[in-house]
Amino acid sequence: MSNDERPARGHGPQDTAQIDWEVFGPLLERGAELHLPLYEQAAAWLRQLLVGTAAAGDQGVDRVLDVGSGPGVVSCLLAQAFPAAEVVAVDASAALLERAHARAGRLGLGDRVRTHLAELPDGLDALGGADLIWSARTLHHVGDQRAAVAALGAHLRPGGLLAVTEGGLAPRFLPRDIGIGRPGLQSRLDAACEDWFVEMRAALPGAVDDTEDWPAFLADAGLRTPRTRSFLLDLPAPLTDEARAYVQDTLIQGLDLYGDRLDEDDHTTLARLADPDDAVGIVRRPDAFVLSAQTVHTARAQQ
Repeated sequence: MSNDERPARGHGPQDTAQIDWEVFGPLLERGAELHLPLYEQAAAWLRQLLVGTAAAGDQGVDRVLDVGSGPGVVSCLLAQAFPAAEVVAVDASAALLERAHARAGRLGLGDRVRTHLAELPDGLDALGGADLIWSARTLHHVGDQRAAVAALGAHLRPGGLLAVTEGGLAPRFLPRDIGIGRPGLQSRLDAACEDWFVEMRAALPGAVDDTEDWPAFLADAGLRTPRTRSFLLDLPAPLTDEARAYVQDTLIQGLDLYGDRLDEDDHTTLARLADPDDAVGIVRRPDAFVLSAQTVHTARAQQ
């Protein structure tokens, strides 16, 4: 799964094997581009942890793995943040890796960004070691998250850094009272999404009911000096057309995922918000915004 706003907590289909990535890929890439300010903050922090103010090449950061890369938006960002490094975009979707390859070419990064088709946690052995491994909004799609962290940590070179993006805050798009339906819709959508997420996790192959303590997972993998930071995406109203399209896509996916968990009034309100032809739809509202926080957990391999 992906750091590029791929299906995650309330962001896409439950059965990713059934997704038509040729269709969903462009939406995924546009959503990731919208979140670039957030990922740029995270990349700057990782660079500070790894190389401080020195040039990346001087500190030996020459190989980066983006595990669950999707269409490669963050893969290319990491290549820019670490200009001496080879970046490998790793994903289970060939269609998304084609988009990553094309994006790297457009940005003039084709000589440093390559792709690797693999499932997580299997399929990584051929990759060898890395100085930085980034995996965002991916591990919650693996049944045994603790084992997945350990599998990633095993590919770190001495002193290398593992960065796992999981958790944060559910995105907010709407004020409490939007003038239709009952006030507080967003909170009820969050509750429905959480119920869906619990069932999604339980249905995964090899699912382990484990407390989601990511720093503990990193420590159990033998990694040291854990650090955690959250990064904010704040797009105030009025939104750009691109941001409105992202919110509309998210609401449509919410209808597909957990619309049947809502009462009739909330379902009708959500459907109206997602309708591009409705006068109160999200693409026409002056009060729509995007406010989201994603949390990055890091730890290092022993020297």
